[in-house]
Amino acid sequence: MAQTPKPSSERGIGTVAIRWHGSSLELLDQRLLPGEAHWITLEGAVGVAQSIRDMVVRGAPAIGISAAYGIALAARHAGGGDWKAEIKQSIRELAASRPTAVNLFWALQRMEQVFHQCHSLDEAEKRLAKEAVAIHEEDLAANVAMADHALEFMAPDKPISVLTHCNTGALATGGYGTALGVIRRLNEEKLLKEVFADETRPWLQGSRLTAWELSRDGIPVTLNVDGAAAAILARGEVRWVIVGADRITANGDVANKIGTYSLAVLARHHKVGFMVVAPSSTVDMSLASGADIPIEEREGLEVREIRGIPLAPEGVKVFNPVFDVTPASLIDAIVTEKGVVHNPNITGMRALFG
Repeated sequence: MAQTPKPSSERGIGTVAIRWHGSSLELLDQRLLPGEAHWITLEGAVGVAQSIRDMVVRGAPAIGISAAYGIALAARHAGGGDWKAEIKQSIRELAASRPTAVNLFWALQRMEQVFHQCHSLDEAEKRLAKEAVAIHEEDLAANVAMADHALEFMAPDKPISVLTHCNTGALATGGYGTALGVIRRLNEEKLLKEVFADETRPWLQGSRLTAWELSRDGIPVTLNVDGAAAAILARGEVRWVIVGADRITANGDVANKIGTYSLAVLARHHKVGFMVVAPSSTVDMSLASGADIPIEEREGLEVREIRGIPLAPEGVKVFNPVFDVTPASLIDAIVTEKGVVHNPNITGMRALFG
């Protein structure tokens, strides 16, 4: 069976977080980074769903890719009797793992379409595995295309500094990155001066993952607490805030990691460009605006402590939304592999995405 895809581009990719072996899926446990690089081997859809829920794997594109492989594993390990019912149940379990990232549902719908065309378990096993690998390969290609579109749009004439939030790199995608893919491309073209990386509470994806990933790849990065973003932008050194997305609606509103909305407000006040970079699978034209996006809320323990160390009074009430919604009016550009929507609105979104 096909193995983990390699990027068609000669450009280097970052740390691989998803490895497919045909009979099993390996996920780099991102909860343990940067202290430990531990791989979890999964042989069934239930384990993949649990890994998505527990944030072993995170980032909208990586979640979609992992879910696709989960369905391939479901076909491989189906009992053979009512194999269709088993695969349908796996699709339902994976769909219930996270509510906000639309890439999850896009990947599952694509796998389900292939599944419904299969007439035997053997056919399903082969075709679903092939489709999952195709989803992975396409994500890698889309990442590189987005980086090219973004640089053409930005047209920097000298090295610039940028600020980013959460983690949108190789760890969150098929291997290159969305927002961090653009940053990689800037660095490759010697057009990057410095990256400021928000630490991104409460899961600290910026400090644990982004700073780690960029440091490993020799990309100049400075880590900052989320609350320092305003002071950084006020200095006038940053030209662009570049972030990813978990869902983009028909009018150009964007759901992304909590704290993105405040960055957009700050960027507009300081006259800094604000760019969203995400594959077209993140676009959900069935939702009119960000008000329609389901926003996941997680347990308060994630805020009250870090790895068992208390940070707040036990039992204190916590508001812990995973995402917020940035209105299209605060976004200068949405970049996908299909092209760029400048000053996004429903007309521009329909022109590119139908």
